[in-house]
Order: sequence, then structure tokens, then C-alpha cells
Amino acid sequence: MTSPVIHFEIGGRDLGRMASFYGELFGWQLQPAGPEYSLVPAGENGIGGGLLQTGDEVPASVTVYVAVDDLRSTLDRAGELGAKTVVEPTAIPGIGQFAMIGDPDGNIIGLLRQEDGEGADQAPR
Repeated sequence: MTSPVIHFEIGGRDLGRMASFYGELFGWQLQPAGPEYSLVPAGENGIGGGLLQTGDEVPASVTVYVAVDDLRSTLDRAGELGAKTVVEPTAIPGIGQFAMIGDPDGNIIGLLRQEDGEGADQAPR
């Protein structure tokens, strides 16, 4: 079985500006999920995601999150294949756990182990 992409995240320094831009451009109806995060509902034929306000020291980025059954074994296998663990497994209350890797070319990929298969449209952070 393959592991699907289940969430995306767009990070930038001004959440209000991002919300306005993506709302106007794509018609996204954003749902606030904290002072620095807004959820993007999946819509009919897509996956859900989020907009994340980052600090000045963090560059703008786009990250995809892939569903996995076991974070530790996935991180270990990724390491064997040349990736580096960027974020160790971290709990997301009511959703599951996430971790992040840097692939051999430096792309950051999120990994998400969901509780009971729930939370695909929830914020991973």
C-alpha cells in the first residue's frame, strides 16, 4: 500500500496577507485554527491544508504531509535512503503525531500518523 499525501502547508511571514491572497485567488474559505494557523478545507476533489505564519528567521515554504502508519520506522527507512530527520515525532493532541524529514536534495517533507485515521483536514502543527 502506498502512503498518500493528505495535507499541505504554506508558510509565510504574514498570515493575514496569505489568507487574503489565497482566499481571493482560489476562493478558499479559511478557518482560523489559532493565532498563527488557518485551515484550508479540502473541497470536493482535493486535500485539506493550512496556512502557517512563520517567524522572521524561517523562510517561506510549501510542505506536503504524507500519511504513515509508523513514524519511527519511516524515519529510520528515510535515513537509510539518505534523508535527515528535521523534526522528531511530535504529538498533535486529538490528531496524532507528525515528524519532518529533509530528503537527499533538501526538500522538507512532513510525515503524519493519524489517530484512528482521523484528522486528514486538521493542522499538523
